Amino acid sequence: MDRYFKKWFWPLMAPAILLFSFVIAVPFVTGVLYSFTNWRNTYFWTGSINDGHKVDNWFQSFVGFKNYVKILQSEDFLNSLFYTFAFTLTAVIMITIVALLLSLMLSSIKKCANFLRAVYFMPNMLSGLALGFIWQFIFEIIFSKVLFGPDSLLHISFFCDMTHDKWKAMFALAFVATWQMAGYMVLILTNGLNNIPKDLYEAAEMEGATAWDRFKSVTFPMLMPAFTIVFFLSLANCFKVFDLNVALTNGDFGARLISLDIIKTIDKSYRNYGLAQAEAVIFFVIVAIATLLQMRYTRSKEVEI
Repeated sequence: MDRYFKKWFWPLMAPAILLFSFVIAVPFVTGVLYSFTNWRNTYFWTGSINDGHKVDNWFQSFVGFKNYVKILQSEDFLNSLFYTFAFTLTAVIMITIVALLLSLMLSSIKKCANFLRAVYFMPNMLSGLALGFIWQFIFEIIFSKVLFGPDSLLHISFFCDMTHDKWKAMFALAFVATWQMAGYMVLILTNGLNNIPKDLYEAAEMEGATAWDRFKSVTFPMLMPAFTIVFFLSLANCFKVFDLNVALTNGDFGARLISLDIIKTIDKSYRNYGLAQAEAVIFFVIVAIATLLQMRYTRSKEVEI
């Protein structure tokens, strides 16, 4: 078997390496280079928008760090960055709590557990745009006019016009993101729960530990490897949310995440794709640092069985 893998390793790996190179690595490096230029999508430009002219290659339209300086001084970028961090923090907490509660429930029942896992996972298979438009109807019509509107029996102003307010829209986005992603995280946490040795629970019961003591001292520490994966996936996915933001608010009322702000930057800057690409590079660095710090922290808390 070892001889087989040594002989066919590179032929079998070649398609994956080529796909990664041409789909991810080459476009990424090209995008970083273009972020230092006055790139206009189908051509390069030098000079100002009024007295400039087209050039043949990216080096002739090189502008250095001007795009990065302009982005970091942009109020829209800084506002969307803060809003993205606030949304991501809220959504990750909600996703983790909901997924953990559902996983604990599923691990304690015998009947219909597999069916319920499939039901919880189904929203993850739906398009983000479709989910966004469905929940926009729910927030604008069902919540605002039927259930919690001024003329309803149960009037709660917070649930009215949720997509028309910056901070209420953030909770609406976090709620829909939780509804979409929690089912996937349930599968990961349920697998982690199944891998915890039953002897640990039996020993804790013999010592007189309560249910909360068993969860705090056994379940939670032993689930840290699963939490590492859950935090990484939910953190990365929430940072990159785009379609839900487009469908629910389209960035109006100040409810604009960075992914959407990158698209808006193209329109605001006379289709300066180099400026938008600089924003995308900054966004990539922020997400990479955040996820690496999260993984380093959660891995330091993992307990070996």
